[in-house]
Amino acid sequence: MSDAQPPKLLDRVRHACRVRHYSIRTEDAYHDWAERFIRFHGIKHPDRMGEPEVNAFLTDLAVTRNVAASTQNQALCALLFLYAVVLERPLNELMVVRAHRRVRLPVVMSRDEVRAVLAELEGVHRLVALIQYGSGLRLLECLRLRVKDVEWDLNQLVVRGGKGDKDRRTMLPQVCRGLLEWHLADVRKLHQEDLANGLGAVYVPKAFAAKNPAAPTAWAWQYVFPAHRLSVDPRSGAARRHHLHESGMNRVLADAVRDAGVDKRVTSHSFRHSFATHLIESGTDIRTVQELLGHESVETTMIYTHVLNKGGRGVTSPLDGL
Repeated sequence: MSDAQPPKLLDRVRHACRVRHYSIRTEDAYHDWAERFIRFHGIKHPDRMGEPEVNAFLTDLAVTRNVAASTQNQALCALLFLYAVVLERPLNELMVVRAHRRVRLPVVMSRDEVRAVLAELEGVHRLVALIQYGSGLRLLECLRLRVKDVEWDLNQLVVRGGKGDKDRRTMLPQVCRGLLEWHLADVRKLHQEDLANGLGAVYVPKAFAAKNPAAPTAWAWQYVFPAHRLSVDPRSGAARRHHLHESGMNRVLADAVRDAGVDKRVTSHSFRHSFATHLIESGTDIRTVQELLGHESVETTMIYTHVLNKGGRGVTSPLDGL
């Protein structure tokens, strides 16, 4: 008779995520929300709880902790997964006080502000910002680009597994071509050094790697923006060179915005907002912008038309007529 102990609940959460090929970020999020839920109820096992306890936890997030609607939704998804998949006990109807979804206009830079911020960036960080503004990529979409995703002949970038796990294509700005070629020449040298040291592998989907064992070390699968240091894969334990972490870009950008004298709450996502706004401002069709951004609904893209309204919805103040 085996003395092996059954896996702990939180380990079961991770395992359930992995067999479904969820991203490591989703796995971490679901694990952490399950742990927070358990601690909220005094280390009580979820199998001994149900809808009332889930309602109480999610309502507390909105009422007491005042979290954003997206944060509460993530917690809800994690607990639905916990009960339906891990415990095989789907929850019935929940009566949750929902967090208020605040409607805010995106922070958009003028063209002069974009130039000023870009002038304060250099090296890899400047190239990342150029691609974000020139192609409309989210920061992680940019950092996750692989060499094979740059289609030189077609002057376009392929964004794989974007928001909603959707692929799309967007333009590769002419301004970026030469800089990107020089950058990739350096990346190739780094990759060759890693190979010479018995390394050089990057993460590729497990099923694909099983069919193509050479893929993890192939040049085409290398990240366009590799990290400066090797890191240990939390799932496999293998030492790999991952892509740059977004926190480093955010820190550098914050300094550049300050030094440029731009008095707005600019983040890396502001480059994407500015890309869309400036395209619409130049007369690009809203449907084309929607496709380039990867928005499922054109209503999401329409927010940028509100940004373009000057003053109160484009209306001239009577004070200016005096």
